[in-house]
Amino acid sequence: MSVKYLILVGDGMGDYPLAELAGRTPLEAARTPVIDALCGAGELFFAKTVPDGYPPGSDVANMSLMGYDPARYYTGRAPLEAAAMGVPLAADEIAFRCNLVTLDYDLATGRATMLDFAAGHIGNAESHQLIAALQAECGSTMFHFYPGVSYRHLLVLTGEHPGFAPAPPHDHSGKDVSAYFREYLRHSAWRDLMTKVGATLAAHPVNQARREAGKKPATMIWPWGEGKAPAMPSLVARFSISGAMVSAVDLLKGLGVVGGLAVADVPGATGYIDTNYAGKAQAAIDALKSQDLAFVHLEGPDEAGHQGLLADKIQAIEDFDGRIVAPIVAALREQGEEFRAIITMDHFTPMAIRTHSRDAVPVLLYDSRRNTGLGLPFHENACAEAARRMGAETVVGHKLLARLLERNEV
Repeated sequence: MSVKYLILVGDGMGDYPLAELAGRTPLEAARTPVIDALCGAGELFFAKTVPDGYPPGSDVANMSLMGYDPARYYTGRAPLEAAAMGVPLAADEIAFRCNLVTLDYDLATGRATMLDFAAGHIGNAESHQLIAALQAECGSTMFHFYPGVSYRHLLVLTGEHPGFAPAPPHDHSGKDVSAYFREYLRHSAWRDLMTKVGATLAAHPVNQARREAGKKPATMIWPWGEGKAPAMPSLVARFSISGAMVSAVDLLKGLGVVGGLAVADVPGATGYIDTNYAGKAQAAIDALKSQDLAFVHLEGPDEAGHQGLLADKIQAIEDFDGRIVAPIVAALREQGEEFRAIITMDHFTPMAIRTHSRDAVPVLLYDSRRNTGLGLPFHENACAEAARRMGAETVVGHKLLARLLERNEV
């Protein structure tokens, strides 16, 4: 019987001890009986998913978890999202992630405050209307808008890079972003674009309705994460395995596309705590009936961390355990499948800073054929205890996949 493989990622689950949790982390405080049981019988260690010199973003960290060394293959976040959306990039094109944001700004002075990096987690139906309007009113031979999911969209630039370095908007929630906003305005074509975008969004009926309903409107775009198309060998070519990617967000879907994985389309997958958990779990279960590997990504803990919502982060972690890990593991056992699983996070998203950190992440490696565990639960402090007991070194992130597959790295 062939072995099945799982990579289950709770985006941003890692955190630091919090006074309001009596010195525990959210992962430590959350009820995760299924993961804890697996952890008690498996290996627990740390992995460094973000190489030195790279930003601790989900793009770099999940590329590592997919088995790709960012130092060799990383070109930017947005090109991966373009791949997920089926948007080919020509040699003279640069893709930008294009957030719809709630920005308090003044074009005359360049003053700007990031009120909400997600425009109130605007839904697809509304955001797609806004992106269509932006393409109609602001699109050109230089700029082209493509709709994505919720607040996450794509802007493709034809021509030379303008030379600025945009900041990830989720790193600056509630903060003054004038210095970054002025960088867009220093370039005439981009100033014209931002001026037209602001006017189009201000007048759009979707935003008028959101204001009347007491919701945050999308007042501006925030392009960032730019890059050109990457060239990455597929996992099929590297390891002779088939697999599927299950995620709500285009970044992970794009990694699946460039990695040669089948990409599941799960209706109602939102990237937040209201996502279609049952649909995502079932997509992984169905994929493993014919595929070797399922990579399942849950965005909820990260989104809650960015917003500073502790209760939501704990709920997202518990839902990851009970509504993602539990049904997938139960289905594999019911089917009599032998399996190896990695359960981890791409990075920490600590409540104290509301953005990503560079900390090494706890990793659980479980094998249904063996009991090699120390009986520890799954959280940051337990991982530190396991490292002390075993004298384990921190694993390089992009080598985790080969370790899961018990193959030589290619």
